[in-house]
Amino acid sequence: MITLPPSLSPSRSQTTCASLLQELQIIWDEIGESDGERDKMLLELEQECLNIYRRKVEMTRKCKADLHNSLAQFESEIAKIVSSLGEHSFSFSRGKGTLKHQISYIRPVLEELRSKKKQRAKEFTETQSQIAKICAEIAGNGQSMTSDPQVDERDLTVKKLGELKSHLQELQNEKIIRLQKVDSHISMIHELSVVMSFDFLKTVSGIHSSLIDPANGQSRSISNDTLAKLTGVVNSLQQEKQKRLQKLQCLGSTLIELWDLLDTPPDERKRFEHVTSLISSSVDEVLRQGSLGLDIIEQVELQVQSLNVLKASKMKELVLKRQNELEEIYRGVHIDVNSDAARQILINLIESDNVDLSNLLSSMDDQIAKAKQEALSRKDILDKVDKWKHASEEEKWLEDYEKDENRYSAGRGVHKNLKRAEKARILVSKLPSIVEHLTAKVKAWELEKGIPFLYDKASLLDMLEEYTMLRQAREDEKRRSREQKRLQEQCAAEQEALFGSRPKKPLAQTNAMVGTPTSRRVSTPSGKHGVSNLKERRETGRVNNVIPLNFVALPKDDPMSRGN
Repeated sequence: MITLPPSLSPSRSQTTCASLLQELQIIWDEIGESDGERDKMLLELEQECLNIYRRKVEMTRKCKADLHNSLAQFESEIAKIVSSLGEHSFSFSRGKGTLKHQISYIRPVLEELRSKKKQRAKEFTETQSQIAKICAEIAGNGQSMTSDPQVDERDLTVKKLGELKSHLQELQNEKIIRLQKVDSHISMIHELSVVMSFDFLKTVSGIHSSLIDPANGQSRSISNDTLAKLTGVVNSLQQEKQKRLQKLQCLGSTLIELWDLLDTPPDERKRFEHVTSLISSSVDEVLRQGSLGLDIIEQVELQVQSLNVLKASKMKELVLKRQNELEEIYRGVHIDVNSDAARQILINLIESDNVDLSNLLSSMDDQIAKAKQEALSRKDILDKVDKWKHASEEEKWLEDYEKDENRYSAGRGVHKNLKRAEKARILVSKLPSIVEHLTAKVKAWELEKGIPFLYDKASLLDMLEEYTMLRQAREDEKRRSREQKRLQEQCAAEQEALFGSRPKKPLAQTNAMVGTPTSRRVSTPSGKHGVSNLKERRETGRVNNVIPLNFVALPKDDPMSRGN
């Protein structure tokens, strides 16, 4: 119950009103007011008091409604804030007591929620601002942001904020990757500018000014357009680097060829070591400053031109030098050539001035390459031929050694001969296998190439067949000799048993038992080529045009070649 102040208590107000009314009665008596006027004035006083009370009641009722309305608004605002913050677990009660007491209880809760909402909205604003800024940088209009983004205050939940922060993190990672790409591209452009000697600053500033000197705290441009331009510039520069390197490698190879042709001294070659060292280098390995500059390329081109002029004056000497090289290759693999005829044709071509000597030299280079390839294809067989020749020589030595009746006599070198004979017997025992494998190799080679394998003009296959036949004949003769010797010894033993003494051997029989006739000597590639009738029959249907007498390549349109 509300307690009125003492000045407004009923007893105090009645006392005051009564004294005032009594004073008013005294005044009316003195004035001489009539009873009607007095009643009228008392009625007015009563009405005015009633009006005052009524106004006070209305004001108090309105205050009460305002308090209820405030409470409802506070509760509604609290509910909205709680909903926007997503704090569904938040529980709230207005409490008990008077309206003012309830308001005083709910106001701090509302203020706390408002502060929390403001802080949450600030986080949203900052996050969305950063997102918008990075998006603008990626889009290429980073300077166009002038105001903060609008925040939807109906959804300020932690989940929503987490999604925004996650998106921001992705964008920040994307920005980091883009910055790394930009830095990588700029570093690559700088590296290429150093190697190829072009203006780095001019090239990069032409893509975007921020890449060289960012102003007002602006970071380097990471827009799609900037990255595309950087990528395009890097690709074009890498292609240019590849092109220049290939050009210098070609020029370097040409320099080395010309130096070798002209016998250029080492001191002169050292001037261009920085070029020739690039021949075997890959694009990524070329990093030296200015190594692919246009001035270097022009310098090497001038040098090649001057050497080509010098080469033209020495072409005859170079052609004959190539001819010597070609002959050496063929001689090394036992291919017979007509050197004198080939040289004479070359000299006639050079002196006729009807052929381009550069083309002739190039043609001879092709022949040399083919000759080397053919020599390589014959190498395995020739190695086995050398092994066969060595084994045949050891076989001949062993035969002569075994004919020597004094081979076991004490003397100088006997021990070495015994060791050599032991090794020779092992090697000779392998001769059939060596010949068999060599024959198989030669047949496979001829089947693959479609031509006979010639060894110094003679067919190696015929030589092997002849050797096999002669060796077989010799082995048969040895067996007959051993059988005759065995029969003679048996006959001598029988005569000794009959007559008591061993008859002397006739001289002819003694000679028949010693060695083999000289006409049965086995032929090998070490001798000249006395090929038997078997070879002639084998060669009847075979084309012997493996290496022509004139093995110089002539131009097709050369009139002298048509005349020849």
